[in-house]
Amino acid sequence: MTALPRIAMDDPRPRKAGEVLLGEDWVSPDGTAGQGREARGRRGLIGLNRSPLARKIVIFNLMALIILVGGVLFLNPFRDSMVLQREAALVREAELVANLFELQETAAGSLAATDHAAILSAISLGAGVEVSVYDLSGRVLATHVGTPEEASPLASSDRSTFITDFLNAVWDGVSLVLTAGNGAPSGVDRNDLVQAVIPLAVDGQTAARTGHDPAGGTLFSVATPILAGGQVAGVVALTTAEGEIDRLVRHEREQILQMFVVALVVSIGLSLVLASTIANPLSDLAVAAEVGRDRDHGGISAGRVRIPDLAARPDEIGRLSVAMRGMVAALYDRIDANEQFAADVAHEIKNPLASLRSAVGSLRMVKKEEHREKLLDVIEHDVRRLDRLVSDISNASRLDSELVKEQEEEFNLIKTLSNLGQYLGKQTAEKGVDFITDLPAEPIMIRGLEARLAQVFVNLITNAISFCEDGDAVRVWARRRDNRVLVVVEDTGPGIPEQALTKVFKRFYSDRPPTHFGNNSGLGLSISKQIVEAHGGVIWAENIRPTAADLNSEPLGARFVVGLPV
Repeated sequence: MTALPRIAMDDPRPRKAGEVLLGEDWVSPDGTAGQGREARGRRGLIGLNRSPLARKIVIFNLMALIILVGGVLFLNPFRDSMVLQREAALVREAELVANLFELQETAAGSLAATDHAAILSAISLGAGVEVSVYDLSGRVLATHVGTPEEASPLASSDRSTFITDFLNAVWDGVSLVLTAGNGAPSGVDRNDLVQAVIPLAVDGQTAARTGHDPAGGTLFSVATPILAGGQVAGVVALTTAEGEIDRLVRHEREQILQMFVVALVVSIGLSLVLASTIANPLSDLAVAAEVGRDRDHGGISAGRVRIPDLAARPDEIGRLSVAMRGMVAALYDRIDANEQFAADVAHEIKNPLASLRSAVGSLRMVKKEEHREKLLDVIEHDVRRLDRLVSDISNASRLDSELVKEQEEEFNLIKTLSNLGQYLGKQTAEKGVDFITDLPAEPIMIRGLEARLAQVFVNLITNAISFCEDGDAVRVWARRRDNRVLVVVEDTGPGIPEQALTKVFKRFYSDRPPTHFGNNSGLGLSISKQIVEAHGGVIWAENIRPTAADLNSEPLGARFVVGLPV
């Protein structure tokens, strides 16, 4: 009463490499098959609102990217680097201007005699950069502010920073709400920042200061002394435009954010494609399983469950599809086998029951004692037949579960066969049949259920004995062949009819002489085949002929061969 798992994955339709197909190997109602296709049609590429797995894939892929960009913006390494570079450049620029005044002072004889305005106007400065010349008392001698026309094209600030400005506006709005009532932010004036560094320059030092205007823009101020004869004759001070560094930082952030937006779009797209290749097939498998589960509750018409055929996928989803299809196929095979077994049992039980009913009915009408005795013998024979049939059916029905529950162990097959030979040899001797064993001297160790395999050999030997008459012989021999061992049971009986060679292992099949009627249930060989195949072996039956060339010659007996893995 078993059906070995059979997975039929072959599809007659041509299939391209990597193509995902919906299995068509099982016939099912249109309503059942159409549900999955309609769901896929409504779903499209992927539905984030209907797929938690797709949402997780998208979120997890974006988290690393967001953390990376957020870390870069938070640490702000390019801003610190720009501050240092701009401060060093401003110091060098102030020193160059001071050297220019020193040369002019040497030519003119004194700093006061120098045309300060003319010198400053000849200098190219960045837009908004202010350069001033002070005497030792701190009085301004000349001032010049750079214009956009004087600035280098590389220093142009016309580039758009839409993303950065938008994020800054959002941040400023949040900050304004959180700091409401704290007053306007404090800042320093450009002149105050310059006045803070002039005293240091008068003392002969080159000094630099950084501050922020009331709007939050960064200011740089550098002052360096003008030397004449080794003495400080004046001071040159340079001050950057408000927010110059901040504009440069915004440009850098804008580039990073632009790349982030592109990477974000690409990441979301790839995540959706990845999610569709994972979530959609899993959803199809889940829908197919749910259809089978809810068939009795959802008003779905009867029919076999169809599992999508994703065997073309070389990944775990393909393996899952193959496993589910195999599992469902094995389940349906088991259901079919159970149904067939139930039908066979009903058919086999009807025969003795019909005979019993006829005998009981006749018993009521007969008058002679010898006729009553004959009918009672028939009734007793049919009762024993029913008892034997029910016992064999019970054993066959439990065999599946017992083969799974029992623990396999390693044992010596030759010793088992030898013990069976000693036990069954007495039975053959009582019938006048010779029992011959030809077993190797060395042990052959196999792994399996010793009691179950012993049951197989007992069935084969007793079956051979039942077909033998006085003077016949039964021979049992075993040989090892590479990774298999062959156990052969031969007899010199009438052999097996050619048309029955393919039927002897079917349930309830029996082809015996009329004198043996009712003494066998026809389940012995079927059970033997089931046990052997559960151990990964094979069993077959054939006739013994005097020559293999003449298949029409009279058989000399029957031979049953069992092959087991070693």
